[in-house]
Amino acid sequence: MRKFLVVLDDSRECLNAMRFAAMRAARTGGGVVILAVIPPEDFNHWVGVGDIMRQEARERIIAHYEVYAKWMRDRQGVEPELVIREGEAVSEILNLIKEDGEVGVLVLGASADSGGPGPLVTQLTRAAGELSVPITIVPGELSKERLEAVT
Repeated sequence: MRKFLVVLDDSRECLNAMRFAAMRAARTGGGVVILAVIPPEDFNHWVGVGDIMRQEARERIIAHYEVYAKWMRDRQGVEPELVIREGEAVSEILNLIKEDGEVGVLVLGASADSGGPGPLVTQLTRAAGELSVPITIVPGELSKERLEAVT
């Protein structure tokens, strides 16, 4: 089964990337892998404090994931898979693609802000030659109706 890999973060454009991945998976008989990456600099504290912060980050990720997963199950009939990793986002995305041979498409949301499409889109398009899968970049300001039409 081909899987659509989408990154869960706190960006606004993440929502459209999630929707796109779920809709495409539903229409093509694929799956969705949701990757959340906890940056290492978040835990450069005393061991006990770092462990508590790490657990809180995981709990926030799971809470956000559950919202998206419920929508995917209820509206698209897709059961997503959650992967949580610690490290640098780009490295962890590239590693997951190498490790999971069923990942067929990387789906990223692009910011509509004047500052550019966002750091992940910028860094991963630079590394596109190293990828073994295509990247789909979903505009963050794409309406729900237009998103449904293109999927």
